[in-house]
Amino acid sequence: MSFPSQRMRRLRRTETLRRMSAETRLSRDNLILPLFVVEGGGVREPVPSMPGVLRFSVDQVVDEAKRVSDLGVPAVILFGIPEDKDPVGTGADAANGIVQRAVSAIKRSVPDLCVMTDVCLCEYTDHGHCGIIEGEEVLNDPSVERLASTALSHARAGADIVAPSDMMDGRVAAIRTALDANGFEEIAIVAYAAKFASAFYGPFRDAAESTPQFGDRRSYQMDPPNRREALREMRLDLEEGADVLMVKPAMPYLDILADARREFDVPLAAYQVSGEYAMIHAAAQNGWIDGERAMEEALISIKRAGADWILTYAAADMAARLKS
Repeated sequence: MSFPSQRMRRLRRTETLRRMSAETRLSRDNLILPLFVVEGGGVREPVPSMPGVLRFSVDQVVDEAKRVSDLGVPAVILFGIPEDKDPVGTGADAANGIVQRAVSAIKRSVPDLCVMTDVCLCEYTDHGHCGIIEGEEVLNDPSVERLASTALSHARAGADIVAPSDMMDGRVAAIRTALDANGFEEIAIVAYAAKFASAFYGPFRDAAESTPQFGDRRSYQMDPPNRREALREMRLDLEEGADVLMVKPAMPYLDILADARREFDVPLAAYQVSGEYAMIHAAAQNGWIDGERAMEEALISIKRAGADWILTYAAADMAARLKS
């Protein structure tokens, strides 16, 4: 029996050879950790549906920010859960709101950590939708006004990046205009450009107390079958002034992420959402998979598909494992 001269296994033979031949490398610099901030003091409250994830009061989120920064995680993204909610999400742009106070506290204590803020109304409205409603319809333009005001309040608190996640039409342009008109030209916008109406958000909605009280979000978040539409959404957000484009969720939409990498030369982000994270942990807890290896494999797949930045609840754990 004759064998070919090309033997693909030669460079897989040892761990050193595999490391030397790796085409994709996951780095701490790729990772962004989502953090949930609640009212009160001394709060470190576990999220039952997201093993290892906590909700923090402002004093405690500062300590967590210091910890993850020391691990080499370069950035966090903040989600606020206010004490009171109302139909228009008054707490979203309040100068002393939960996210605004958390941003200021973190930047005072860990100035080199990049602080990104989620810009949306769903955590702040009593109906749980991402915008202003009339009856059971989510209104686009009045919602955009509130979102621009919210982003501006985050910039004033010291945020480095604002990230609108609502999927309202025109919100990137409105936010860019508001920031520039108030002297915040340097604040970057990460647009949740292709955010799909996904079944993978459930644990997040538990943590953020943002489950819609009626209907769903399919009239504004993207329909999962639509691939070409995702590129149109991303192109529009770039034209409106986005600096970074995000795909959310990540693993069910790796084709969208790969399309975006081929189409655009800007930084790309992808969000390994709560359901993706929770499924890996649930399977690991049942002994069905090796959780650490599965998590690393999932994150590498996101990087391989084209993401420069990966938002993941595993960021701190993964940073502790990575050598650089």
